[in-house]
Amino acid sequence: MTRPVLLIAGGSRGIGASTAKLAGARGYDVAVNYNMNANAAASIVSAVKQAGGQAVAMQGNMGKEDDIKRVFDETAQKLGDVTHFVHSSGIIGAMSRLDEAKSETMREVLDVNTYGALLCLRECVQRMSTKHGGKGGSIVMLSSMAAIIGGGTECVWYAASKGAIDSLVVGLAREIGKEGIRVNAIAPGMIDTDIQPPGRMERITPMLPMGRGGTADEVGEAILFLLSDAASYITGANLRVSGGR
Repeated sequence: MTRPVLLIAGGSRGIGASTAKLAGARGYDVAVNYNMNANAAASIVSAVKQAGGQAVAMQGNMGKEDDIKRVFDETAQKLGDVTHFVHSSGIIGAMSRLDEAKSETMREVLDVNTYGALLCLRECVQRMSTKHGGKGGSIVMLSSMAAIIGGGTECVWYAASKGAIDSLVVGLAREIGKEGIRVNAIAPGMIDTDIQPPGRMERITPMLPMGRGGTADEVGEAILFLLSDAASYITGANLRVSGGR
């Protein structure tokens, strides 16, 4: 039996890394995309293999079109056609009020989080859609509760980049709903990963309805549900994994 092939953009750390390890134990072969930290990606590849799946590390900047195409091509060459995709490649930049933010910070965040996401989705459709000769597939995009809360005083540009994800998930799901591809989003809240600046978890946690932050594995479980056939009639949805925030 052919195993499904999952490509995770930003799979070497945080939520992407947890998703990769869980997927390896659930019957997926996994391509772990990373930008700079080859050692972290190699560690996740090893964990996926130990869990029973095949895995490869794929270097590429998910804000650059040429890198995105190459990562998809190399994944297909080494593991087979991509059948499942998770976009977990996201950055925040230095937190501040908008009037104190650098233009370079905002541009970089939008390039990776929004423009790069659009390019990745275009690749997915061109390869998965039955219109293009594909066999269908399942896509999960990482949004954020910041898109709903707004990120005021910390990162409104990041919130805006994730608000764009919310819109494109709905639009694309409707656009390709008859072409064998489901597209959904996950909106994590305060998740204890290295994307959080020092001290932020401790500052925000007392205000959370459940009184604790979430874990990357908790988000990964939700992602795997939406990827799976158990969610076969779910598309265009945005699942909040936020502890009630």
